Amino acid sequence: MIERFYLKNCLTFEEVEMELGSGLIVFSGPSGSGKSVLMRSILGAVGFDDALAEVSEASVNWQIDEEATGFENEEPNILKQVKKEKVRYFLNAQSVSKKALHKISKKHMRLLSLKDYSDFEQTNMLSILDQQVVKDDETYSETLEIYKKDFVLYQNRKHELEQLLEQERRIEEHKEFAAFELSKIDAINPQKNEYESLLEIKSSLSKKEKAEEKINAVEQFFEKEHLVSDALNSLDADSAFFDDTMNELRTVFEQARSNFLDLEGEDIESVLNRLEELSDLKHRYGSINEALAYREEKAKELEKYENFDIEKARLAQEVDLLYKEVMTLADHISVKRSGVLFDLNLEINGYLKQLYLSGAEMSISHGDFMVSGQDKVHFNLQGAPLDKVSSGEFNRLRLALLALQSESMQEHGGVLMLDEIDANLSGEESMSVAKVLRQLSQHFQVFVISHQPQLTSMGEQHFMVEKSDVSTVRVLSHKERVAEIARMISGDTVTKEAKDFAKELLESAG
Repeated sequence: MIERFYLKNCLTFEEVEMELGSGLIVFSGPSGSGKSVLMRSILGAVGFDDALAEVSEASVNWQIDEEATGFENEEPNILKQVKKEKVRYFLNAQSVSKKALHKISKKHMRLLSLKDYSDFEQTNMLSILDQQVVKDDETYSETLEIYKKDFVLYQNRKHELEQLLEQERRIEEHKEFAAFELSKIDAINPQKNEYESLLEIKSSLSKKEKAEEKINAVEQFFEKEHLVSDALNSLDADSAFFDDTMNELRTVFEQARSNFLDLEGEDIESVLNRLEELSDLKHRYGSINEALAYREEKAKELEKYENFDIEKARLAQEVDLLYKEVMTLADHISVKRSGVLFDLNLEINGYLKQLYLSGAEMSISHGDFMVSGQDKVHFNLQGAPLDKVSSGEFNRLRLALLALQSESMQEHGGVLMLDEIDANLSGEESMSVAKVLRQLSQHFQVFVISHQPQLTSMGEQHFMVEKSDVSTVRVLSHKERVAEIARMISGDTVTKEAKDFAKELLESAG
C-alpha cells in the first residue's frame, strides 16, 4: 500500500502531505477543485502518468524484487518524481527511468481507466478460469506447467523439423557442393605448417650451389693452417686463438655440408610446384590452417547430409509424440475449464446482481494450440460484445471480475485506483458499487474519486479537496464527513434532511 504521499507545486496545489491507511480511501470535493490532478500526481510519482508536480513522492510498503531490479528494499521504499529542467525519477534516492519505475509499480498497482480492456484479455480471462479449477483440483497447476513445458518443446522441435524439411529441398545441391569443396582441398592434401617448411627448403636450395663452391674454395686454406701456427710459435705468440677460430670455422662448414646432404633428395621444381598449389589455397581461404578448418567443417556438413534421413525420421517421431502429448493435455485442460464455466458464470452474475447488472456470459471455443492451451474465452453482456456496452456497465463488469479474483487472495493485493467509477449511476447503483469496492478493499488499498454520497460514505478514510486561490487536501473528521456527504445530497444549501440521511449512510457503512 501507499503509506504516505507528498506533493509540491503542482498546478493549483502548493504543498500536500497525506498519511494514508489501508482499505477504501475516498476523495471528494467540488468540481474543479483538483481531485483528478491529485490522483494523477500520485500516479506520476510511481511512473504511471506524466509528471505534473515539481516534486511528488510516495512511501510504499511494497517488496521489490531485488535480484530482478538491482534495487535494495528499504522500510518504506520511497518512489519520487522531480521536475526542474527535465523530469527525473528516483527509487530510494537512486536514479531510475520512468519505464523501470512503472514496471516495478505495475506489480503492485492497478489503474482502472475507461475502456481499458486489459482485464478482459485472454491471458487474464484464462487465469480466472484456471484459478477456479485449482479450487477443486490442486494438481491442476502442475498439469498447466507440464503442458507449457511440453508445448514449448513441441514448438522448438517442430521448428527444427520444418528447417530440416526446408533443407531437404536443397540437400542434394548442398551435398554436391560440400563434396566438391572437400575434393578440391583433398586433391592438394595440405599439411599443417607445410607451406612455411617448403619456403625454408626453397631458400636453402637456392643457396646450396653457390655456398658449396665457396666452401670448396676455402678448403685450401685449411691445408696451410699449420704454416700459420708455426709462424706464430716462432714469434713466441700464443696460437690458441687461431686454433679456436679455425675449429669454429670447421664446425660451421661441416654443419652446412650436413644440411646440404639433407637436401640431396629435394627437387627445386617439385618444391616450387607444391608452393604454387599451396599458395592457391592460401589465396582462397586466407591460410593453410584456415583451409584445413574449412575442410573439417565441410566434412561434418557432408556427414550430416548423409545422416539426414535418420535425423529427419527421429525428429518427426519426436514431434509426433509431443503433439499427441500436447493435444491430450490441452483436451484435459479444456475439459477442466469447461467444467467450471457454469459455476463461474453464476458467481460473476452474483456480483453483477449486486451491481444491478445481469446477463454476463463467459464461454469457450477451441482454436490453435498456444502456450495457454487451445481455449479462447468469449465474454458478453446480454449478448452484446464488450465494445458495445456503456462505460458504466463496462466498469461494473470489471469490478465483478476483480471481486471474483480477490476471493483467491490470501493477503493484501496492492493498490487499486479508480476515477469517478460511480459517475452517471443512480443512488442504488452507486451503493452497489460502493459495497463491492468495500469488499475489494479487504485485499486492495482502493483510491476512488466520488461525487456520490453512497460511495463516499463507505470510505474508511475520507479526504476533502478544496480550492480558493490554491487547492488544499485534508482528512475529514466524522462530523466533517456528515457535512460533506450532506452537501453532495442537497447541494450548497444543506438541509436537515440531508444531514440526517448522511448520518444514516455513515452508520450503515460502519
